[in-house]
Amino acid sequence: MVELTLVTENEKEILSALLEKYQYEFSQWDKKDVDEKGLYGYEYLDCYFEEDNRFPYFIRVDSRLAGFVMVSDYPEVPGTEIDFCLSEFFVMYKYRRSGVGREAVRQLLERHHGRWQLKRHPHNTASVYFWNNVIDELTDGNYRLVEAYPDKEADYEDGTPADVFFFEN
Repeated sequence: MVELTLVTENEKEILSALLEKYQYEFSQWDKKDVDEKGLYGYEYLDCYFEEDNRFPYFIRVDSRLAGFVMVSDYPEVPGTEIDFCLSEFFVMYKYRRSGVGREAVRQLLERHHGRWQLKRHPHNTASVYFWNNVIDELTDGNYRLVEAYPDKEADYEDGTPADVFFFEN
């Protein structure tokens, strides 16, 4: 059973630990380095517990932690009007390719209705495949994908232009 649970402030350290695993994996694409303490850090973590327009969720499978989803209303692509941005998404290896991610996204879209934006790194081929299929399925093909988004502000830290999905639910 897949379940999304809102992360409480008391669980912030757990989310921080999962973010480190996520950022370690993602560093193969964005080339980000750790700091002097060996951590990547996540500069917006506190914002998810201080601002009303941010929603951190754990993904649980049979009550066990399987990943997380972080949603905000801040567009990652300048000049676009959105209601929600899927800012971060992580499913641990054990739970991948089993429908857990797809179900988590389905539940997320049931909770938050509106105009969405989702940015992905084009070199993360597993992510490209996942999001192509999930967004197409969950929107019945009603989305717009801009590959290599032309605004440099949307680029990843390694200089790679982001692919950006826009859709409504």
